[in-house]
Amino acid sequence: MIPIFSALTPVFLMILLGYMLKKRELVSEAFWSPAEKMTYFLFFPSLLLANTAKAEFGEIDVTPMIWASCSGVLVISALALLARPRLDLDGPAFTSVFQGTIRPNVYLGIAAAVALYDGAGLTLVSVCVAVVVPLVNILSVIVLVRHARQRGDIPNWSQTLEPVARNPLIIACALGALLNVTGIGLPPLIGPFLEILGRAALPIGLLAVGAGLDFDAMRKAGLTVGLTTAVKLCALPAITYLTCQAFGVSGLSQTIVVLYAALPVSATSYVLARQMGGDTALLAGTITATTVFAMITMPIIVVLLS
Repeated sequence: MIPIFSALTPVFLMILLGYMLKKRELVSEAFWSPAEKMTYFLFFPSLLLANTAKAEFGEIDVTPMIWASCSGVLVISALALLARPRLDLDGPAFTSVFQGTIRPNVYLGIAAAVALYDGAGLTLVSVCVAVVVPLVNILSVIVLVRHARQRGDIPNWSQTLEPVARNPLIIACALGALLNVTGIGLPPLIGPFLEILGRAALPIGLLAVGAGLDFDAMRKAGLTVGLTTAVKLCALPAITYLTCQAFGVSGLSQTIVVLYAALPVSATSYVLARQMGGDTALLAGTITATTVFAMITMPIIVVLLS
């Protein structure tokens, strides 16, 4: 247990540092937006591409991992939609609850996997990123279109799927997988360059997560945030564990799949809610609450799986 907490504590301390830097204005406000953009469009894609291209999966069958990861998300999504008539929420608020129950914070997931399991963890979490990120984006957009948009604002399918197809994290995983499968691997000059860029991903990404925390929004949102947080941090990992059992996923693969399901909510969900008419205040509170309580639940989940 102590090694697990020792590995995860620096990850969460980086998030706390980011919050303090923003709160105390020790870093200019103008720093955070460009830093987050560089992390999203450059540093993390470089890390994922470089690692996926040179990964050695050996005898690991990633197909059951893919089925288990996607099935957990789909089950929670279906339950959320079934519960919609019983929830005393308007359309925009429901979309934020929906996003809050399924969308993982990729930055924290990669950092935790590396801290706990080094390269093997990064290789396996890249599989989760490649399949779960497009799935939760598509589901979120569909729900936002259905429950938050006015009739005249509904986009066509090309407008809906285009942002998913242009997601830099998905593109990086796909390119890395292509280089891996074809046996090309990382090119001699480009490879080291991408690896250097990738080293900046974790510290800057975690600082950006901390800078985005909003405790005022968390307090104002109340019970709805509490329920959403419980589903994201407890129910989704529990169901994903069951899907792992169903598809025969075990060992480190199972740990990574369940840990990925146990991640707090992604800050990019806030951007999507703002663009498509979701309840941004509720989602900001959910992002903060899940990030704070994940500091407790994630180590416990890893201990239980270990």
